[in-house]
Amino acid sequence: MPDRADAKRPKTVRQSRIALSQLMQPQHANPRGDVHGGWIMKLADEAGALAAMRHAQRRVVTVAIDQMMFHEPIRIGDLVTLEAEVTYVGRTSMETLVSVIAEDPIGGERVHTNTAYLVYVALDERGRPVPVPPLVPETESEKERMEAGKERQAYRLRQRARETEPTPGDR
Repeated sequence: MPDRADAKRPKTVRQSRIALSQLMQPQHANPRGDVHGGWIMKLADEAGALAAMRHAQRRVVTVAIDQMMFHEPIRIGDLVTLEAEVTYVGRTSMETLVSVIAEDPIGGERVHTNTAYLVYVALDERGRPVPVPPLVPETESEKERMEAGKERQAYRLRQRARETEPTPGDR
């Protein structure tokens, strides 16, 4: 298990990057042959979690999934590739970007179907949140994504605070 010094050693976005691919089968789809959005969300969560685990070198749990819009259908027989990387880190949390691409493996046509940001928290052996390494962006686009991630996290925290405020009827 990583020691405390590992949590302080900065890591690059590149070090967290992963790709998962899976052929879409009939059990993943509705009778029309369109893959269920929930199945894609499950795969996105797995890809994001793996990127977060690579960064933290710890077990992680999902704490938020930002809006996920489906721009193109995914069909039975498509090869779905999910690419994930850490885009922002807080003290114990990490935001990951997951991009989903559907490919016709015979014709070779590739279509970007959706993108999502997911947030994970690193856990110790007892299931308590633990600090994660700082993130070091290496490119301009990584710096921009990190800044945008900081803004998204601030928004999430404001939303969480609103959800926990008592309403007049709760007092």
